[in-house]
Amino acid sequence: MTQASQIDSLREQGFVVVRGFADAAMVSALRGVAQRHLDQAIEPIEYEADLRYPGAPASRQAAGGHTARRLLDAYGRDPLFAQWAVSPRIAQWLSAYFGQAPVLSIVHHNCVMTKHPDYGSLTGWHQDIRYWSFSAPELVSCWLALGRETADNGGLFFLPGSHTAGFAAEQFDEKKFFRPDMPGNQEWIARAVCPELEPGDAVFFHCLTLHAAQRNASDAVKLSLVHTYHPDRIEPLPGSRSASRPGISLAPAHGA
Repeated sequence: MTQASQIDSLREQGFVVVRGFADAAMVSALRGVAQRHLDQAIEPIEYEADLRYPGAPASRQAAGGHTARRLLDAYGRDPLFAQWAVSPRIAQWLSAYFGQAPVLSIVHHNCVMTKHPDYGSLTGWHQDIRYWSFSAPELVSCWLALGRETADNGGLFFLPGSHTAGFAAEQFDEKKFFRPDMPGNQEWIARAVCPELEPGDAVFFHCLTLHAAQRNASDAVKLSLVHTYHPDRIEPLPGSRSASRPGISLAPAHGA
């Protein structure tokens, strides 16, 4: 699939898989850093017990209470993560999509997502924009698989076309999860797809695309690196959490 076709798929479906987006050497290096930080519990970390999604430990004191959900602030925690987040590969791809240079948000996503076999939780259907505050919902995330991802080990499910559906507020619960008990919503959920990813594959997905993940039924921790970007023309709303740290432009340096 050409890059133009990939971009068309992102516009039409709300997500697209780009096979072999990162080479094996980069994936191995990124995974090595992620595993070391996970093994050494290097902060900042969000724990499953903090969110208490279905299947998570009830508290940090409960069995599995120190199961990590996310290694936060990937950009700041290791130079290799920062190198990947602003790499020419990502800059070129998203510049073609946005029509201008992308800006990396270091407030949202910017993390290594972990999914543990025993205490990794289920994540319900949601749109990432639900807690973000920008002048327009035109953000795209790049999810890089650092290992194989399938439905069985907690891989992402997507609802094709949901980014343009214009759902009503009542279709979501008080925590802004898409309600599976509503017949109209069930029709959407029946369309769910879970693309299988190999190490180095990336998924680009729109901030309005509904997605979810089941628990990890395998015997190994799943690791994924995810960052979120917006075009220069989109700005975080003043005073919001989205504006609490400045973004990083991926525009080439003047004269470069």
